[in-house]
Amino acid sequence: MQVERSKILARTTPALRDILAPGLRVVFCGINPGLSSAMLGHHFSNRTNRFWRAIHLAGFSAEEITPKDDESILSYGCGLTTVAERATTCAADLSRDEFEKSASSFFAKIAHYSPMYVAFLGKPAFSALFNRNKVTWGKQDLLLTGSRTWVLPNPSGLNRSFSLRQLVAAYSELRIAVEELVLEQHGAKALRARRDDIFGNAGRMA
Repeated sequence: MQVERSKILARTTPALRDILAPGLRVVFCGINPGLSSAMLGHHFSNRTNRFWRAIHLAGFSAEEITPKDDESILSYGCGLTTVAERATTCAADLSRDEFEKSASSFFAKIAHYSPMYVAFLGKPAFSALFNRNKVTWGKQDLLLTGSRTWVLPNPSGLNRSFSLRQLVAAYSELRIAVEELVLEQHGAKALRARRDDIFGNAGRMA
């Protein structure tokens, strides 16, 4: 009965909107929206999901953003999207065929907004998009319509392979890489005064 109810909700729940703008530093990308987040209309709304906590402690935001304020992530040069739009209770409910059909529109979206980095939250989406059986964590050697790619551990509370501390360490590596790229592109002198405002130093783990 519960399974059937979840399927009905998945079919009738509106798609979760992207939070994007041109030229962002990082776009965090999931496979597809979770059903609870889509129903509430805000990203990573499930209370067990550690995304907002992890990006704050990794230095991407000066405070821990709440799901209802998810659009404020844009002020830190970051955005949110998913490869597939349909919400499901878990990513496994999304068929590979449905995922692959979503790929072309996803590629077009990334090409339009042109972020510095696309950070995939978990290996499955990256593996399916680029037809790679073996995927390592961290920086990848493939460009996505000109954007650099990175693979991060999924922050879902169901992912017990990574503690919060391990998530923060992995996300911090990306933040450092982004900072270095910004410095390289815009010059250290011009960026130094803005660096704290963009990335924030508050909330990092001791």
